[in-house]
Amino acid sequence: MNKFIKYYFLGIGGIGMSALARYFHAKGFQVAGYDRTETKLTKELQSEGIEVSFVEDVDQIPFVYTKPENTLVILTPAVPQNHPQLVYFRENNFTIQKRAEVLGNITRQSKGICIAGTHGKTTTSTITAHLLYQSRVSCSAFLGGISNNYSTNLLTSKESNFVVIEADEYDRSFHQLSPYMAVITSADPDHLDIYENAAAFRESFEHFTSLIRPGGALIMKKGIEIEPQLQKGVKLYTYSMDGGGDFSAENIRTEKGEIRFDFVTPTDRINDVRLGVPVKINVENSVAAMALAWLNGVTLEELRTGISSFSGIYRRFNVVYKSEDVVYMDDYAHHPTELKASISSIRNLYPDKKITGIFQPHLYSRTRDFAGEFAAALSQLDELILMDIYPARELPIEGVT
Repeated sequence: MNKFIKYYFLGIGGIGMSALARYFHAKGFQVAGYDRTETKLTKELQSEGIEVSFVEDVDQIPFVYTKPENTLVILTPAVPQNHPQLVYFRENNFTIQKRAEVLGNITRQSKGICIAGTHGKTTTSTITAHLLYQSRVSCSAFLGGISNNYSTNLLTSKESNFVVIEADEYDRSFHQLSPYMAVITSADPDHLDIYENAAAFRESFEHFTSLIRPGGALIMKKGIEIEPQLQKGVKLYTYSMDGGGDFSAENIRTEKGEIRFDFVTPTDRINDVRLGVPVKINVENSVAAMALAWLNGVTLEELRTGISSFSGIYRRFNVVYKSEDVVYMDDYAHHPTELKASISSIRNLYPDKKITGIFQPHLYSRTRDFAGEFAAALSQLDELILMDIYPARELPIEGVT
């Protein structure tokens, strides 16, 4: 990776790809890319000086990115194999790497803190990054969402060797990483178009645990049904929201619209922690993030301040509008377990409100594989407005609507 001075991204507008593009641009390299659709994020990349094209024709590739000896092409799995620009780069012997491969190289050059899980990983990784970044420890971070605290999905630090990364299980991407420490928030089966069955999905997480470097640690939610395959010298910790473990929350309570809890570690305790984003599921995510930060030298007072000042992630339980009569929220929950937790949290916050959900299923394959679970989760709503399926990278599947 060190020999390249130019980076071209196929799918630059994705949340993970754009963070990498920003990273190389911040380091002073030339960065450009293609995406199918113009979005708020692609406009931001352009305003930062990154060239973005929305036409897939080969002649849209800027001339400076046509030399294979100094240009690395970075690919997202959502780009089809017959994409004209990808075909051009492949036929002209460019080095082409998936985003996960590039992140893996970065973790081998730093202390990678990698957060994995079917759900919770974006929030947990963003809380972890915030806790480290606002402390004397600091960090860089590649986030799977836009942090409300920093209005970006990339944090950079010149003085810290820690880098926080969301470890994506799709297409076994997280097997490319070399974590110093890792969290597993959940391992509920998903992406069965890739893994075929629940056993293969869980085995993939077990392999991920074997990649943690000696001297590091795995922090795993208590009760997850996987058997960690840890190298010698890797410590294992467990955590929970209210069920014990090495790290946990106790005395969880709601006072005047705020959630407070006591944070418990193997040797320390912080009483009366105020959660900046008052959603109960974020207590569990915060415990995992605080455990990582505590293990890496963040002080108890910095932990208290950081959790209180965390202001959430765009499209993760965002309150878009609020009045006495109406609350309008936006959430990216797209797995049945996430939906269930999201709706339950809303019900706890607003027990006397009628809850109407506008839900757009994400992927034909996920809708097919979890139709019953989706129905059960959505049945918690008082009223449902159901949209057409968002296909993302997939073609329609006959009979799935």
